[in-house]
Amino acid sequence: MTTLLDTEGPAQAVARPVTDRLTRVLLGPDAHREHGFWRRLVATEPFRRPTGPAPGPTPGERLALAHRRLRVLNNALDSAARPASDARALAAMHEWLAPVDPALATVAGIHYNLFLGSLLDHDSDHPRDLSDFLALRRMGTFLCTEVAHGNDAAAVETTAAYDPDRDGFVLHTPHAGAQKFMPNTSPAGGPKSGLVAARLVVEGVDQGVFLFLVPLTDATRALPGIRVRLLPARMGSPVDHCLTSFDSVFVPRGAMLGGVQGRIGEDRVFRSDTEGRRRRFLVSIRRVTAGRICMSASAVGSARATLAVAVRYGGHRFVSGGRGAPPVPVSVHRSHHGPLAEAMSTVFAMSLLHRRALDRWERAERAGAADRAAAERLVDVAKGWITWQARSVIVESRERCGAQGLLEHNGMTELVTGVEGAITAEGDNLAIHSRAAVSLLMDAVRGARQEPSDLPVPGDLADPRFLGTLLERIEQLWFARAAGRTARVAHEDPKERWNAASGPALRGVEAHAYRHAAEAYAQALEELPEGPARDRLGELARLFALRWIARNSGDLLADGRLTAAQVEGLTDAVEQLIAAVAPHLQELAAAFALPGELLADWPIAGPRYTDAYDDPEASWNTRSAETPTGLSGTFREETPGFGGESVRPKG
Repeated sequence: MTTLLDTEGPAQAVARPVTDRLTRVLLGPDAHREHGFWRRLVATEPFRRPTGPAPGPTPGERLALAHRRLRVLNNALDSAARPASDARALAAMHEWLAPVDPALATVAGIHYNLFLGSLLDHDSDHPRDLSDFLALRRMGTFLCTEVAHGNDAAAVETTAAYDPDRDGFVLHTPHAGAQKFMPNTSPAGGPKSGLVAARLVVEGVDQGVFLFLVPLTDATRALPGIRVRLLPARMGSPVDHCLTSFDSVFVPRGAMLGGVQGRIGEDRVFRSDTEGRRRRFLVSIRRVTAGRICMSASAVGSARATLAVAVRYGGHRFVSGGRGAPPVPVSVHRSHHGPLAEAMSTVFAMSLLHRRALDRWERAERAGAADRAAAERLVDVAKGWITWQARSVIVESRERCGAQGLLEHNGMTELVTGVEGAITAEGDNLAIHSRAAVSLLMDAVRGARQEPSDLPVPGDLADPRFLGTLLERIEQLWFARAAGRTARVAHEDPKERWNAASGPALRGVEAHAYRHAAEAYAQALEELPEGPARDRLGELARLFALRWIARNSGDLLADGRLTAAQVEGLTDAVEQLIAAVAPHLQELAAAFALPGELLADWPIAGPRYTDAYDDPEASWNTRSAETPTGLSGTFREETPGFGGESVRPKG
């Protein structure tokens, strides 16, 4: 039998197991190269979770553990520059770290992407020694948003005034609202340096926001002129989020990250090849786009993990089968497996849309500016849609596990709260969707003027191509409404025009995400040969599309795209697909390729989950010659590994 590790030919393709094929759908055709290292890493001992019902670690202990794990990760890399310079490596890292340790995923993403990535992306007038950062003798962080400036970060008020006499910059925080908000700047984890977004002032002229490399702390305290205060406790991962301010802190000229956005040369004169302060800022913080891809990846990985646990738990949590009947798994009930089947169709869609956005963005980066705007817009749309969908999937999965899902040792609670951070990080979802809505609305208005749409004859709801046209039409309808509302505004006030259009335009962005996810499903189906794997993926794709069509069925009926009989039949069509997907939930969850070690650390993922609650000194054990092992007996089994490998957990 061939695996993902093998070179595939026509004969071997027929032999590939269903789960292996579906793993390639989820992780991509080069899954082993992109994901193998990270998957193996999180299965090793330093990344294992304590099991059992004993109280878990404190937030401080969890943060210390995240920093220890970051050093293990860094030591395992051939070069710490690799994830900083490889978008696919960054994304894969987040997919696998987030389900294991959301705090680790956060600090790793900040260090490798926002900090190291920005240093590698920008030129400097002086050679820059990165060895301390590559070896993690100093950890990197990123200071952009301020108390009074979040999604409008281009308006930050921290200043970096150029001092020609000393040939350097004086960083200063002018008031409370200009304090840097949320960066992980405490000495926790070791000495830190940060990239500080500050407004460059040269001879009294504001030249826009640039990044400056600033040492922040030694091993125990903030450096002179820098004030760091921990923020109040927040929900989610226990990262050391802080308020950070500067009191006339001097850094040399080489601290400025220069490039086409501007630099100060040896002659101490500022020059820029980029017109406009806002454009200079966007060039300086271009790593935020990669960060949005990472947020999508974290959400995808976390949603897969919680759904896999819920599916497994539903198969070995037994409930009464009724009068005189033996107990049955709770998963046999439609009320239980229905939401999980729907969640499965969403998780596959999330994974496919994530990879579609990553592929397009990577191609655009190579091609240059011509394709970059559309690719970045898709990244924005995908980040918002995926993280919101992840929250729904994770909450649904937790609920299907009842009270067990509320206990920290079963692994779900920190993922429930962790996805909230992803929804806000690297651009609040609503803000980046609003920006995408403006762009898509302009495209829709131009397209409507050029080529009015004709209504087709209603098609067959079993035809994936027809479903695709319906999803496209839903998007068109919402943007047409937004355009109509804009046209009715009597004056040219941009705020009033946007307020009139924003409701339907944001629904249009949601429809845009659904369309792209459905197209990614269709592409994946085309690449699969006939057989069970294609059947499973086709069922998920139709379930995903029909659920969205059902939500918009009234509009499609009014638009003549659906008949009344088709609208009436949508419920039955969805139920038939749920019935088709439900028997294969275990198989579909296995396609996530989660390591056996990872699943073994979550007691409810295994059939002997009650062993995690055993009491060696209880009467049922003390009266028996064979005392159960209690916590050490927590579920441990040999499970199929990534690409057909076999991974043997500890124990």
